[in-house]
Amino acid sequence: MGSTVERGEGSGGVEVAYGEGWDLGTRSLWRPLTARAAADRDAAGLPYVAVYRRAGLPLEVRLTSWREHFAGVWAYDEQGRRCRRLDLRLLDGDRLLRHRETRWTYPDGAAPEFDEGCEQRTVTLYPDGRTRDEHVRPGRGIFVTSADVPEEARRLDRPAFGAWPLLSVAPGTPVRTVEPERAPERGAEQDGDPEELWRAPRAGGPACVDELFRAGTRLATGYYPEVTVLAPVERGTLRIPSGRLAIDAPDNFDAGPELVVPVPPGEYVLEEAQVSVGYDCEWSRGWVTRTSTPAVRVRIGEAAVASWEMVLGKDHDPRLLGDGEVYGFGTDGASGCFADAGSWPVLKGLFERALVHGDERAGEHVEDSMYFLRTTDPAAGGGTGADLAAFYTTGDGVWPAWAGRSVEGDLVAVVVVGDHDFTSGVKVLAEPAG
Repeated sequence: MGSTVERGEGSGGVEVAYGEGWDLGTRSLWRPLTARAAADRDAAGLPYVAVYRRAGLPLEVRLTSWREHFAGVWAYDEQGRRCRRLDLRLLDGDRLLRHRETRWTYPDGAAPEFDEGCEQRTVTLYPDGRTRDEHVRPGRGIFVTSADVPEEARRLDRPAFGAWPLLSVAPGTPVRTVEPERAPERGAEQDGDPEELWRAPRAGGPACVDELFRAGTRLATGYYPEVTVLAPVERGTLRIPSGRLAIDAPDNFDAGPELVVPVPPGEYVLEEAQVSVGYDCEWSRGWVTRTSTPAVRVRIGEAAVASWEMVLGKDHDPRLLGDGEVYGFGTDGASGCFADAGSWPVLKGLFERALVHGDERAGEHVEDSMYFLRTTDPAAGGGTGADLAAFYTTGDGVWPAWAGRSVEGDLVAVVVVGDHDFTSGVKVLAEPAG
């Protein structure tokens, strides 16, 4: 598919205008740009939008941000409703992966945007050839299968500025560039971002991970209006003679652990975060408080954490993450573990013998702790002396691990927040006194 860009009056067809952003709520350009300024932003990798209109209504809006490896398209129907979304990722040179495409089929012309009566179909393509086809049919459920997409339809070459194909019109449809009447002023009215400004997807990040181990901090979550952080509790040590810290579900059936972090070989302190939470309990008919353990960590060093990063597995590509999405280890048993990756098969085998087969010699069961089971590859028997410490989570699914680093870049701690109520939407109300 192709489009012909023309300047001047009387070319007919579709009009295109450029801006720094697109306000999804008002369906309007934010900070309009000349075509030249938009081309400069394209060359620099900075985000900008191209808005295609017909008869004054938005037809398609494209957001491009090469520095974030992203290009996306929203298509609108004749009623001004979003009906199609295409998510492209720049992964291999100048080749774009058609990562995800969603279509909404409205029941009639009067249905509001994203009405519950819409059929919704999303096809997701991955670089390794895997596919996912999810079809939501109101009243009939969700159907998930794989999609048969030929290789030539999975990717496209990165188009030059102004030469993008349009999804909603026939190839060769003339497109006339509309320039702003004057350069936009960066006044007070334009300094703040619109509430619904369309942005490139942003992966999920740690939600107050460091604060969960800082006694005296007061927090609020989407579930708990009052949370007071207590002093962390030490739960023994973890020996990692191989210098490779594994984070995974202890009942993982794969050959190796999902996540591995290089650490200096040694013995490190295991800790639990402790918080006091308060909430209005309908069963007690009043305000109650209790102690909860939302996170566990391996303390590698004593320096302050200056930054946090998501621990990635060998097949994890952060450029593919959508808004709020994270990578982590998966569990079907509401549990995870820290372990020595070099002794992973032995330690995992001991865990199975202790938990599943009840072999008391294979591991140590721990009471009143999130770390419920420890196993050791005994050095006395020719083993490595390495440890595995299994901990609970509040459910199944994917749990990220966060690596905290000092200003110098040294690893200070590795944390898993294993309570859904503390994984997002956490706000700091007050720092510790002093």
